[in-house]
Amino acid sequence: MANLNSPIKRALISVTDKTGIVEFARILALEFGVEIVSTGGTAKTLIAEGLPVRAIDDLTGFPEMMDGRVKTLHPRVHGGLLARRDNPLHLEQATLHGIGLIDLVVVNLYAFEATVARPEVTFEEAIENIDIGGPSMLRSAAKNHAAVTVATRPEHYDTIVNEMRLSDGATSLETRKQLAREVFGTTSSYDNAIHSWLLSQNEVAEASPADSSQAMGKPTEVCLKLSKVQDLRYGENPHQEASFYKLNGGGNAFTLANALQHQGKELSYNNYLDLDAAWAAVREFGSTPSVVIVKHLTPCGVATHEDITTAYRSAFKCDPVSAFGGVMAFNCQVPAELIEAIYDNEQFIEALIAPAFDKAALELLAQKPNARVLSTGGINPPGQGFDYRSVEGGMLCMSADSALKDTDFKIASLREPTAQEQEDLLFAWRVCKSVKSNAIVVAKGGVTLGIGSGQPNRVNSAQLAVSQAGSKAVGAVAASDAFMPFADSLEVLAAAGVTAVIQPGGSVRDAEVLAAADGAGLAVVFTGIRHFRH
Repeated sequence: MANLNSPIKRALISVTDKTGIVEFARILALEFGVEIVSTGGTAKTLIAEGLPVRAIDDLTGFPEMMDGRVKTLHPRVHGGLLARRDNPLHLEQATLHGIGLIDLVVVNLYAFEATVARPEVTFEEAIENIDIGGPSMLRSAAKNHAAVTVATRPEHYDTIVNEMRLSDGATSLETRKQLAREVFGTTSSYDNAIHSWLLSQNEVAEASPADSSQAMGKPTEVCLKLSKVQDLRYGENPHQEASFYKLNGGGNAFTLANALQHQGKELSYNNYLDLDAAWAAVREFGSTPSVVIVKHLTPCGVATHEDITTAYRSAFKCDPVSAFGGVMAFNCQVPAELIEAIYDNEQFIEALIAPAFDKAALELLAQKPNARVLSTGGINPPGQGFDYRSVEGGMLCMSADSALKDTDFKIASLREPTAQEQEDLLFAWRVCKSVKSNAIVVAKGGVTLGIGSGQPNRVNSAQLAVSQAGSKAVGAVAASDAFMPFADSLEVLAAAGVTAVIQPGGSVRDAEVLAAADGAGLAVVFTGIRHFRH
């Protein structure tokens, strides 16, 4: 590649982030005599500061139109960027068609990710914030970096100015190469953000019957763009290295990745996992004030109540031993009295996450400076977007799960559940979705009493759940995340005093299980939907 270190004579500037742009343009114009060509709002900003600016429509001989959608997509822009300075034919054609060369492009893109992160953003507004001309100019300039300098961020301005001062108004080839590399990273990330957001909106065009993968809304190729947030002290264990990366272009506010940490030590690898599990679980209860306490990725206490402090006290009583050092999630603003209740229980606080905390609550929490306290600013409905999990040499992708909208329930037993049992069954079902399979949850009155999880067979999970519930299992209900393949799990629950069970149904032995339920006088509800969590 030819090293064409010629002085910069013409710059095209069009930026969304105007940080430092006036100072940079002033140096270009007044110190080096660079002609400034600019567009729309950027041109107005520079002109208002008394800088000489040539409008883009004067360069192209064509007006900006269609609400600014079309302004830089023109041969006099891209010809000026792409013409090879060492190719006489290119230069001859540029002269023939009145195309002036452009030596510097300063462009940053429409703030698409910030736009779609706003919960109130409309689909149409998001589409209008997809930049077309900006990426096109960046790519043209970066392709021709043998002669053209390109800046995508305000941090680049000083580097360019310093080199121009040392090199009679020119930049070095090495700098132009580095800036070009950054361009393609920027445009790749930008396109991936748009792609990811469109997938999250489920706006999948109708596909032909032959293209079944597209018809189901599953992309044939996925590019995940991740930005490192921090290196972690270690991974699951001290001998493992770990880092936290944020997924670019997720499009959702109110996530763990976007949460504000008010205090406490840096989050650990295990903190992130437990907080994510707790935050996902607590969202299952909609606007009903709810508390989820998680230990080692598994809920150990879940409760709902119109008073969030009462809900916390109930959740803590489910399993005080496991709750010690657990991670807690709340789906509403946390008041000071809840923090006082935590202190009354002498519960060690590992991490808390909620949409918001009262000022007085934060002041109380400051007494425990090592406690990690995070607020998300809001709460997303569960079950949005996609979940990704790595396997050796590959990645699994599935739509996110939620039990909140499960409604097609069928009473399968002879006895119908009472109104109270129905309410308790729905609560237990939503908890069960967040428990490691095989999962059995015993609950009553909006509070978990016993949770059996992670067992290789369902009867063991049932035994764990009723053992934890003890005598409180009498008159309680139970949920099973998948069908009961034999009557043994149901028999364990019935013997403990459970009066109603909710499960997906669908086993070849459903008749056997229902016969056992009818014989014991249990009400059984089939959901038709399974909620495994591996």
